[in-house]
Order: sequence, then structure tokens, then C-alpha cells
Amino acid sequence: MSDMVVVRREGMYCVPGDFYIDPWRPVGRAVITHAHGDHARWGSERYLTAASGVGILRSRLGDIQVDALDYGDTVVHNGVKISLHPAGHVLGSAQVRMEYQGEVWVASGDYKVEPDGTCTPFEPVRCDTFITESTFGLPIYRWCPQQELFDEINAWWRKNAAQGRASVVFAYAFGKAQRILSGLDPSIGPIICHGAAEPLNRVYREGGVQLPVTHMVTEVEKADIRRSIVIAPPSAAGSPWMKRFGDYSDAFASGWMQLRGARRRRGVDRGFVLSDHADWPGLMTAIRATEAERVIVTHGSVGVMVRWLRQIGLDAAVFETEFGDDEAESSDPNAPAASPAEAAPEGAADA
Repeated sequence: MSDMVVVRREGMYCVPGDFYIDPWRPVGRAVITHAHGDHARWGSERYLTAASGVGILRSRLGDIQVDALDYGDTVVHNGVKISLHPAGHVLGSAQVRMEYQGEVWVASGDYKVEPDGTCTPFEPVRCDTFITESTFGLPIYRWCPQQELFDEINAWWRKNAAQGRASVVFAYAFGKAQRILSGLDPSIGPIICHGAAEPLNRVYREGGVQLPVTHMVTEVEKADIRRSIVIAPPSAAGSPWMKRFGDYSDAFASGWMQLRGARRRRGVDRGFVLSDHADWPGLMTAIRATEAERVIVTHGSVGVMVRWLRQIGLDAAVFETEFGDDEAESSDPNAPAASPAEAAPEGAADA
């Protein structure tokens, strides 16, 4: 049987179904895994996405024709049975399961395997062919448990507040910001969000996600600003908006912060290793759980991932795509260039 999914100029294309998955150019029918800008682009005639992601998708793409599908429900298009399953990446993120003439393919989109309170946890889906990301597909990337990181952030904020300094965390406005908010201790002080994140907070709350009370900076008394924590996109660094916080301590939240020197190159006081993507053990866990004999890698540390999968006996290949890194705005610009020693997968069998 020929490949069910191929790559065309417009994006990943399901041949028998005549639809695209996260196309990077306008198409007739687009199935969207999640609303980050490298996966959800404006201009297609009709979209299909997970029901919990419709609000986010509309908030980012505007007035579009979008159909919603609950996780696990199916729709048949040109003989292909389509269902969406939780990816655990951000609100509304989904893996796309496609079944045609007894064969099953799954396109993961972006995903992480550790549950958090801001989106439905990742659900492994058995398939014959698994199309996976590998943003952090190197053995050096291993995340600490989420609660440990939240405790670290709150301790840093508490210490700064006691010294009369605001705490500023630079993080991607969609997904990362809300995840950080979900772990903050509001008893320490006010929580201020940049205007890029606050509208998305509202969509999360409308979707039933519990987040602490947040404020715009204009709503907080000047004296209270010194006890506050501020969530802002990296683009706000060095802007006039930041002058409102006086002598503040700053930090970056990104998976790239695990690389040596990333915090120093960014010129921030702290680096918090927090990612909405799977780390190396998470990628290995997810791939094993699919029981797929064939794995196609789309973006990230593609070369290392493919070589390793072949070493462990899988049929591994690459799709050249235009997907990027939704952490890129909040990452160290040199981050993807790990050293050969760091990239080597030897010793990663227990990942």
C-alpha cells in the first residue's frame, strides 16, 4: 500500500482523505493539531480541530470556518476515518488518527507526556505509522517533575518579594504562560500578565481551566508591584513597558534553559527549565506506546532521533516540514546546536 500521508508544497497531505494536517499554506481542508502559529495558519477554506481548541484557534485566526470534534469521536472523509486524541501540549492540542483500509496512521503534532492542569493529558494511540515531533529529541533533555519546578519558581518569587523586587518571567504567551500561572502561589503577591497573554488567559478560563486571578499592570498599585510576579513574552524585554517594574529580577522559562550557558547568553537572573514538549524519555515512552513499526520524524533533532530509532529496530524516516519551535521566541538562539557529545544517544536505552 502506498503512503497514507505525504509531504506536498502546502504541507502534510492525507492522500486518500484529500485533506492536510497543519498546512503551512492555504488549502481546502485543514486538520489542525493545535493553535501555535507554526501549526495553525490563516487562509484555508475549512478547518477541523478538537472541540476544546476551537476558542483558541478562533482567537488567533479570526473569523474562520471551523468544525469541532470531541476527543475520541470520529468523522469519515473520503473513506478515511478521522479521530482526534489528546496530545497534552496546550489547550485543545490533538493527535490526528487516520484509518483507511485497515491501516492506521497517527500524526502527533506537538506533545508532552507529563500531565498538567491546563490541558487534557497525552493519550497514546496505537498505530502502524507514527508521525512524531522531536523538538527536544536529544538524550540531554530530561525534565524534572513539574511540581518541583513550580516550587522553585514560587521560592524565587517569594525571596524577591521579601526584598521588594518584582519577579519577571519571560515565557511564550500561549501555553507556557498559562502553565506557569497554574502553578503559582497567589498568597505571595499580585500576578501581572502582559497584554499578549491576558486574552489567552480568558480563553483558557472559558474552557474550564482553573487559573489564579491575574491583573494588567495598570490595575496594580505601585507599592504592590514590588511584590508581584509578571508573566510577559520575551519580546517585552527591554521595552518601555518593562520600566514600570523598576529594579526587578528576571527569568526565562524554556526547555532550552537546560543547555549550559543559555541563561547567561540571554542575560537573565534565572533560567527555569520548563517545556510543553516531551523530553527524550517522554518521546521514547510515547513512541513505544504506539507500538508502531514505522516512525516518521518531522522537526527538531531529526537526525539523532532517526538514527536512534533505527538502532533500536524501527523503520524510521523523515518528513521535511516547515514546522518551527513554539519556544523559539523564548529560547536561547544558539540552543539547537548541542555538542556532538551531548547529542550522542549511547547510554539512552533506559530513556
